[in-house]
Amino acid sequence: MLWPKVLKTIRPRFLAVTSGRLLASTEPVHPSTSCGLYTPWKSPPVRPLRLCSALLAGHNKWSKVKNIKGPKDLERNKLFSRFAWMIKVAVKESGPNPDFNVHLARVLEQCKAKNMPKGSIDTAIKKASKPLSQALFIARGPGGYLVIIEVLTDNISLCHVEIKRLLNRNGAKLTEGAHHFFTQKGVVVVPAQNISMERALELAIEVGAEDVQETEDEEGQPQMQFICDTKGMGKVKTSLQDLGMQITSSELEYFANTLVSLDQDHRDAASALIEALSENADICRIWDNIQANS
Repeated sequence: MLWPKVLKTIRPRFLAVTSGRLLASTEPVHPSTSCGLYTPWKSPPVRPLRLCSALLAGHNKWSKVKNIKGPKDLERNKLFSRFAWMIKVAVKESGPNPDFNVHLARVLEQCKAKNMPKGSIDTAIKKASKPLSQALFIARGPGGYLVIIEVLTDNISLCHVEIKRLLNRNGAKLTEGAHHFFTQKGVVVVPAQNISMERALELAIEVGAEDVQETEDEEGQPQMQFICDTKGMGKVKTSLQDLGMQITSSELEYFANTLVSLDQDHRDAASALIEALSENADICRIWDNIQANS
């Protein structure tokens, strides 16, 4: 997804609202209280809010599959795949018993609310109970685009072999020394049903976020993503909670510093690769530097 192609100075009482899209470390969802009343500005300082598409761009694997392929029959499987990953992370943090693991209990509540099969939940917990390894792989595809692949697996060697197989089958290969093409940022997500973009921009300034974007989750529900420095993510999250915002998630994301434009054949190949990778249960998230609508 892309950042708006403008640079604005945001003032508390005169906010310039722009539209745009942003493409979402491994903290589970932390539901909080519902949105509170508007908090008035207490001081008049003016701070520039960066809204530049060329600076950062990225996405997670579920939004990319939805944007490229789009059919509704993918959404359910992608949502359950995300839940399975969240279960793995929660179990890795505090164990497989939800009575003693608040994060896991919250994730399981979401799974049940979305009718995730009990067998799939039990399988995810059982697999997560094994020692897990976390790793990042970077691949280069036809046309020069890059893909960052994050994995959480109980068999890193087998996972490595499977990723290489999928890459080779789709004309891509692993590469090294490409981390500098991406920048890592903190992303704090809140539901956007009752928040206007103008109010979200005000909140971004109040809590110290660098930018805010209105996007959609896997089910098409609106949400606001507050983008910040990695070291400031905890402060942004806490500040939003103090202002009455319900936190959906807070994670570290990779954003492309520059985007690569692909012709249609290369876009089709990239789409096939990302879809194939997204179906691997050990792959948590995927980011790329592909220019949208190229």
